[in-house]
Formats: sequence, structure tokens, C-alpha cells
Amino acid sequence: MKHTGEICRERKRNFLGLPWTFTIYSYDTSRFFIDRGFFKQVEDEIRLYRITDFHLSRTFWQRIIGTGTIHVSSGDKTMGDFDIINIKHAMQVKEELSDLVEKARKENRVYTREDMMSGDGNDHDTEDAINDDYPDDHDHP
Repeated sequence: MKHTGEICRERKRNFLGLPWTFTIYSYDTSRFFIDRGFFKQVEDEIRLYRITDFHLSRTFWQRIIGTGTIHVSSGDKTMGDFDIINIKHAMQVKEELSDLVEKARKENRVYTREDMMSGDGNDHDTEDAINDDYPDDHDHP
């Protein structure tokens, strides 16, 4: 099934790298879809802002045939963690999905503890943040 606003559509490939499977991965700017099955078709959907991390793996054979598997960690209760198995251009897909996830998280104001940390990895307490807003020579509450 083709989805409205679809950015990417890729068929899972078999061990030879051929698209002779009944699993199709696709995504748009806010959702990721997994359509599978021939006699009984099942569609899973996950909102991109619920994805928390990606991990790309490529076996020796996958490197030869030009595919890879992306392991996706998510906070979705029904999907949980899942794999995008044997897809072409796996690194490009992972990077594109990562960018879309970041945009979706910002648009939906979804933050993880990691997002609340500063770039140096240290938490700043509220008082320090307030004091930084005022020059030293002015009175402030």
C-alpha cells in the first residue's frame, strides 16, 4: 500500500539481495510503516518521534550484495524494538530516518533525558541558568 507523502519505499531483500519478499518498508515525515504478507497482509506503523536510537549492521555477505540491517529502538508499546532487514542503501536510509526522527521529536516537543543534557554532558541546575541571564552589575531576584 502506498502512503500519502511517502519519502522512501524499499522492499526487504532475500539473502541474495533480490527483492523477492513480501515485506515493504516505507516512511514519510512523521511515520514509519512495515507492510508484510501475501495471503494475509499486515501493516505496522510507528510515529517517528517514538524512535529513540538506530544501529546499523552489515555482515560480510550484506556488504557484498549492497544491503544492511538497521536495528531500531523505540518507545512504542506495540512495536517495541524492531529491525529493518536487508535493505539497499542502508546507511543512507539510517541517516535520513535519523534526521526525520530529530525533526519529528522537535515538532512534537518530545525530549529524552539525553536531550535535556548540555553538550558537555553535565546537567545545569535552574539557579545557574537564571543567573546567567543577568549581567553581574544588575540586581536580580
